Amino acid sequence: MQKSHWYKWATALLFATMATGSAFAAQKQIVRPSGTAPGGNFSPGILIEGTLYISGQAGEDKNGKIPAGFEAEVQQALDNVSVVLQKAAMTAADVVSVQAYLTDAALFQRFNTVYTAYFKDPRPTRTTVVVSRLVGDGHIEITVTARK
Repeated sequence: MQKSHWYKWATALLFATMATGSAFAAQKQIVRPSGTAPGGNFSPGILIEGTLYISGQAGEDKNGKIPAGFEAEVQQALDNVSVVLQKAAMTAADVVSVQAYLTDAALFQRFNTVYTAYFKDPRPTRTTVVVSRLVGDGHIEITVTARK
């Protein structure tokens, strides 16, 4: 039984696609705001196919200092997120998901006050987790995913 031209064409196309598929694979782009050191053990952000994944941002300023008040620490963490968003030509309105890590459940309402002022409706999805400790002396770390 002879195979149809369509079958031969489809088979050839499938093999050609498989052979060159890696050429069409999405390229990861590191998003590194100015003033952050290259290298290290993580990237501040990775942009791939219009989606930005931002590493955990703590409430430290560019000098490594944590503000005295918790609300100021939360605001600094969100400002740190903003810097990465801006480098990728995005804003808080592009954020679709947030993961927040707090060292004390009693801080949740105070966190939420700053958070809801930063993220306007429609707010991103969010997971808030209480952990026993974060790396460093901070009380909060925030990771986000954004999509243009």
